[in-house]
Amino acid sequence: MAEFLDLESQDSVRMPWNVLPGTKADAANCAIPISAVYTPLKPLPASTPLLPYSPLRCRNCRSVINPFSIVDFSSVNKIWICSFCLQRNHFPPHYQSISEQNLPAELFPQYTTIEYETSAPNEKAQTGSSNVFLFVVDTCVIEEELGFLKSSLLQVLGMVPENCLIGLITFGTYVHVHELGFGQIPKVHVFKGTKEVTKEQLLEQMGFFAKRPRPTTGVIAGVRDGLSQDSIARFLLPASDCEFVLNSILEELQKDPWPVASDQRAARCTGTALSLAAHLLGVCVPGSGARIMAFLGGPSTEGGGAIVSKNLSEPIRSHKDLDKDSAPHYHKAVKFYESLSNNLFIRDMC
Repeated sequence: MAEFLDLESQDSVRMPWNVLPGTKADAANCAIPISAVYTPLKPLPASTPLLPYSPLRCRNCRSVINPFSIVDFSSVNKIWICSFCLQRNHFPPHYQSISEQNLPAELFPQYTTIEYETSAPNEKAQTGSSNVFLFVVDTCVIEEELGFLKSSLLQVLGMVPENCLIGLITFGTYVHVHELGFGQIPKVHVFKGTKEVTKEQLLEQMGFFAKRPRPTTGVIAGVRDGLSQDSIARFLLPASDCEFVLNSILEELQKDPWPVASDQRAARCTGTALSLAAHLLGVCVPGSGARIMAFLGGPSTEGGGAIVSKNLSEPIRSHKDLDKDSAPHYHKAVKFYESLSNNLFIRDMC
């Protein structure tokens, strides 16, 4: 028992089970659900090392290498096996000098908790910044409101730090993902608001692998896992590099051109726009401190996450409708946004 208490003190983690079930059947037979209580602000022991490089992650599930990972030193290209999904991963070149007598700190048995310096120079070179702001702008608003919004966004762009990455998505009936890396000719990728777009479709339609072969295995996420820095820089650029392009796009931004009948609401595909924003961040800057800043002018009426139909004869649900379970779009919208938030959380943890 003393051993487990020592581990709790070292790792700031308490779990109901000291050993995780190895199969689904064992997990189903657990009388108490598997859970963990983590204390993030608890001071770590002075012996906890700080590694001056980014963590080594599994190509399949994005888990970090740890003392429980199996390492094969006998192969020509040393590999390690993920302790969660059993994926075989190759070590990068700077790990080639390791051996059973020369282990890196993250494989020491006593270092079940370890810290990495996220601002390592090579990590900054790959991502450009740890702060990302992706603006998602609703254009289904009156001209006066859109004018005030554009003025506010231009002020914000002048106040954010120069090294922060900036991206822009506008939406109405369709979703427009703007390229900021080529200012001479404005380029926009357009997606239908009523159609659900997967991560794989986004990678293909936005040409992330137009100039290089696509990896056949593993998770595609960021420079370390399959993407080139040039392809990411088309959509996310430091504020100092894209200020002129963004100013030009915002100044020319117009109200959604699709007509709206007098007895209908505007076709506003908010859920599709947010889903594309989440996919874009998950592909380009996984694990970074990113923020989706959505500027909305009304309820979502089309695509995933719609909360009301376009017909004005259908009122927007009230609290009484929710209590009586008479809101027709409620459950489907809740399921959509819960899935979206879970995806964002998982990518952030990656």
